[in-house]
Amino acid sequence: MALEIAVKAAAGAPNVLGDCPFCQRVLLTLEEKKIPYSTHLINLSDKPQWFLEVNPDGKVPVVKFDGKWVSDSDVIVGILEEKYPQPSLVTPPESASVGSKIFGAFVTFLKSKDPNDGSEQALLAQLKDLDEHLKNNGPFVAGENVTAVDLSLAPKLYHLIIALDHFKNWTIPQDLAHVHNYTKLLFSRESFEKTKAAKEYVIAGWAPKVNA
Repeated sequence: MALEIAVKAAAGAPNVLGDCPFCQRVLLTLEEKKIPYSTHLINLSDKPQWFLEVNPDGKVPVVKFDGKWVSDSDVIVGILEEKYPQPSLVTPPESASVGSKIFGAFVTFLKSKDPNDGSEQALLAQLKDLDEHLKNNGPFVAGENVTAVDLSLAPKLYHLIIALDHFKNWTIPQDLAHVHNYTKLLFSRESFEKTKAAKEYVIAGWAPKVNA
C-alpha cells in the first residue's frame, strides 16, 4: 500500500510540487528506497481543512504511518529507515553532521544587506569544510554510496545554488571541485530529477525572505 505524504505546493501553482527542501529530502528517501507513495500538494497560503485537522501545526512534510500523520523530516526519515531497511541509507555516526551548518550559513548570507558582516566568509568556510571532507572520503559524504546525509544536503545545496546566483550573482568557487562534483552527482540522480522544484519556484519561495 502506498504511503501518503503531504508536501508544499508551488507558490501560485497549487498543482505543482513546491520548493521545500525538507519535503524533497523525504521524497528523495522514498524514491531511493523505492517505496510506493501518493502525494498531497498543500497550498501553504490556503491550507485545506482536512490537512489542518490531521496536522494542527500546518507544517510540511507529513507522512501517514499506521493511520497517524507524522511531521518533521528527521523523524520521518528515521521511521522510513526502520520500516524499510533495504536499501540501507544509514549514515555512519562520524559523518552524520557533515555539512549540517551550510543551510543556516546560506540563509544568513542570502538575507544579508551588509557585504562586510562576514556572512559570505562563514558560508565559504562551511563549503570548504565539505570540500575537504569529500576530498578525503568522497564521492559522497560516507564514501561510495548515497546515505541519508546526502539526501538531506542535496536539496539545500540546490536551493543555495539557485538562490545565491539569482539574488546575489554569487556562485560556489570553482576551486571547490569536490563540492561541484558532489552536486553534479546528486542532481543527476533519477530520484532528484523526479522530486526537485522548478528553478522559478525556488526563486519565488525565497523572494519574500530576501526582500524582508
